[in-house]
Amino acid sequence: MNPAGSSSLTGQDLIRLKKYLADNLVRALEMEGISAAQRPAFVQKNIAQVYEQTQLKLPEDLKKQIFGQVLNDILGYGPIQILLDDPDVTEIMVNGPKKVFVEKKGQLTRANVAFDDDDHVVRIIERIIMPLGRRVDSDSPTVDARLPDGSRVNAVVRPVAIDGPSITIRKFRKDKLKAEDLVNYGSLTQTMADFLQGCVKARFNIVISGGTGSGKTTLLNVMSGFIPENERIITIEDAAELQLQQDHVMRMETKTANADGLGAVTIRELVRNSLRMRPDRIVVGEVRGGEALDMLQAMNTGHDGSLTTVHSNSPRDALSRLETLVLMAGMDLPLKVVRQQISSAIDLIVQQTRLKDGQRKVTAITEVAGMEGDTVVLTDVFKFNQTGVDADGKVLGELRSTGIRPNFMPRLEAAGVKMGAEIFAGNFSNNSSSRR
Repeated sequence: MNPAGSSSLTGQDLIRLKKYLADNLVRALEMEGISAAQRPAFVQKNIAQVYEQTQLKLPEDLKKQIFGQVLNDILGYGPIQILLDDPDVTEIMVNGPKKVFVEKKGQLTRANVAFDDDDHVVRIIERIIMPLGRRVDSDSPTVDARLPDGSRVNAVVRPVAIDGPSITIRKFRKDKLKAEDLVNYGSLTQTMADFLQGCVKARFNIVISGGTGSGKTTLLNVMSGFIPENERIITIEDAAELQLQQDHVMRMETKTANADGLGAVTIRELVRNSLRMRPDRIVVGEVRGGEALDMLQAMNTGHDGSLTTVHSNSPRDALSRLETLVLMAGMDLPLKVVRQQISSAIDLIVQQTRLKDGQRKVTAITEVAGMEGDTVVLTDVFKFNQTGVDADGKVLGELRSTGIRPNFMPRLEAAGVKMGAEIFAGNFSNNSSSRR
C-alpha cells in the first residue's frame, strides 16, 4: 500500500486498507494450513505484522477500530457481528450496504454499522450459506439459511434486491425460553401454560397460528418441551431452528436444487419420509404448501400429538389458510371433504400475535369442535381482551378464560391429565404492559 499520512486517508482508503489486511491474513491462513480452532489466535497474532507492512501511522483508536472490523470480517460476520453479540437485539435487517436496522424490545431502530459495498454484503452472505451447501447468485437470488446457533437467515441479492444485497436475521436466544419465561413476560398466564402442557401430553394435534415475527417458532419450541422424554420426535423445517432439549430427536431440513435445478428435497417429501421413521411425534416448523395435506393425513391415521405452525391472523383464518394449502397439493378434493379432514385432524389452534407496541402474546386458544353442516366449529377457550392503550402507547388488556369448558375434556382425563372445571370459569387476568 501507499504509505500516505493518516490525515489524508479517505473513506475509500480505509476500505482498501481493511481489504489489504484481510486478503493478506486469509492468504497466510491458507498457506499455513491453520485449522478452524487455531484461526482466532493466528489472526490476532499476525494482524499487527501485516499492518506494519503498510507503513501507516494511524491514531491508536482508529487502528483498534480497523483491527476489530478486520477480525470480524475474517472470523465472524463482518459489521453485523457486534449486533449478533448483543443479547438485546432480536432481529437484524440489512437493506443494502449502508442501511442496517435492528429490533430491540419489539421496536425498530437504525444501527450504527455499515458494510463497505455490495460485494462486502455478498461475502458475508456466502460465509453464512457455504457450510450449509447452499448457493445464492443472479440465477438463484434468494436463500434461506441458519447460523450455527440456530438463528434464522434470509438473504436476497441482485437483480431481485434492487437497492443492494439484503440480509434478514431472526436471532435465537442462547438460553432457551421456557413456559415460565412466557408467563413472566405476560405472553400467557400460568393457567394457559398448564392447559397447553396438558394438551401436548394428551397427544392433541396443535396448530400455532400467527403473523410474521409474532413468535410462533418460539412458542413451538416451548410447547415441544412438554413432549415426554421417552418419545421419538421427528422435526422437519426449511432451515433447522427448533431447539428441542429431549434426547431422542431426529432433525431434518429441506434441500434446495443444485445449479442444474435437480436434487431439491421439499417439506412435503420429508413429511412423507418421516412416516417411515417410526415417529411418536412429528413437529413441522411451518406448513406453507401441499405438505399440509400429508400432515393432516398423518394426524388422521394414528400420528397423534403432531405440532406445526401456519401464517394467519386468527384461528378462523388459520382454517382458511389450511384449506388453501391442502388444495395446493394438486388433489381435486371437494371443499367439504377438506374441511372434514381439518376438523377431524386438528384439536387446538393457538393464536400468537405481535401487538402494535411490540408485545408478543397468545391472544386465543381455540378448540376445533367438529363440523356443523359445511362449517368447522371453533370455540375459544382462552382469549385476550384489549381494554385500551396507555399514554406510552402500550397495549392494555387481560388474558382470561371464556368460561366455556372444551368438549375434549374427557380425552384429557383419559390421558391422565387432571384439570378442574374451575380453570374455565374464573378470570385469570394478566396485565399486558410487560413486553418481550
